[in-house]
Amino acid sequence: MVQTLSAAAARRIALAAQGFGRPLPARVGTRQLNGLFDRLGLLQIDSVNVFERSHYLPGFARLGAYEKTLLDRLVFRPGTPTSGTGYTEAWAHEAAFIPVRDYPLLRFRRERYAEKYLAGEDSWGLTAGSSTIAWLLTELAEKGPLAASEIEHDANARRGPWWGWSEVKQALEIMFRSGQLATAGRTRFERRYALADQVLPASVLGREVPRPEAVLELVRKSVRALGIGTLSDIADYYRLYTAETKIALDELVAAGEVERVHVAGWGNPDQSDRVRPLAAYVQAGVRVPRAVSGAALLSPFDPLAWERARLLRMFGMHYRIEIYTPAPKRTFGYYVLPVLVDDAVVGRVDLKSDRQAGVLRVQAAWAEETVDRGLVAGRLAPLLRATAEWQGLGDVAVVGRGNLAPELARHA
Repeated sequence: MVQTLSAAAARRIALAAQGFGRPLPARVGTRQLNGLFDRLGLLQIDSVNVFERSHYLPGFARLGAYEKTLLDRLVFRPGTPTSGTGYTEAWAHEAAFIPVRDYPLLRFRRERYAEKYLAGEDSWGLTAGSSTIAWLLTELAEKGPLAASEIEHDANARRGPWWGWSEVKQALEIMFRSGQLATAGRTRFERRYALADQVLPASVLGREVPRPEAVLELVRKSVRALGIGTLSDIADYYRLYTAETKIALDELVAAGEVERVHVAGWGNPDQSDRVRPLAAYVQAGVRVPRAVSGAALLSPFDPLAWERARLLRMFGMHYRIEIYTPAPKRTFGYYVLPVLVDDAVVGRVDLKSDRQAGVLRVQAAWAEETVDRGLVAGRLAPLLRATAEWQGLGDVAVVGRGNLAPELARHA
């Protein structure tokens, strides 16, 4: 008999697994940040900096204010080929910081990418980019780690607008994603590329994990990080194929590590418009918290929010990032963060850190239709003040856009 959980229980399981609802530590040090990685498995990277770069935000959401330089020292420190500890960059969910020990688990992902872009007869790496790749391998071998901007080459010039990569940058990224190169830290957020054996230990580079074993471990990590999820949720965490994820889940269920459950309200309509229960998975013996309390801002790339279908299914929020939407067509704003209060996602705010003026600007504030705006504003206002302080800003300024803005302005 498959257990059926309430939607509220599923939310609380997910939030507890993600580290929400716990008392904030009196002080955040490297132990707490290492614990964050142990819980989440990765921190997704994004370059947008209008408010704050995305990889800093999950820590603030779960641990409260902390010194960002602590995280910098963990993830930006140039790697050394003598240590298998610490963190590196890889394509995990998307571009992300991951523990070095997990790098071998993603070997099959790198090999898959190499087959597509470096091995095929018509692949870029064997045609237009072959000479550039060969030259870069020699250059990095002779000079050591380099940022793309430090590489002097006729082909290292942007094409078109700001997002148009040069041929050198394109080659570096393909080599990085396929495992020929690794990261040697970052300078001013610019990735420094190195030959993999210049920065990663032989024990890591030489460890070959058979693909089924790697998938099994990644699925195990995904279930633990999500707390509860459907097949597609769990496959999405490390961008696995659903077929291989299903095989791994069946194995974990058979071993007693994972349980299948149903969640009230989670289902798909069939041809008769009857809702068929949607299978979900939890760690065996999971405890359902009685309550989850606290307030947090979620990065658009937070594991709780990055799978938009799961966010809608679990919290009822239809969320899309509008960074690449022309301003006149945006519904909610440019850099919009979902707002978590206790066990509900109750609204969203468009934030900008105006460092020149020393102000955190709330460019728009929206509450979900079913919530009490006064209660939301009362919980959100002190969170925004704490956010401004964490950002080194002296004030919070609420612009009058959005259905929550007037109430929030009164509380702020």
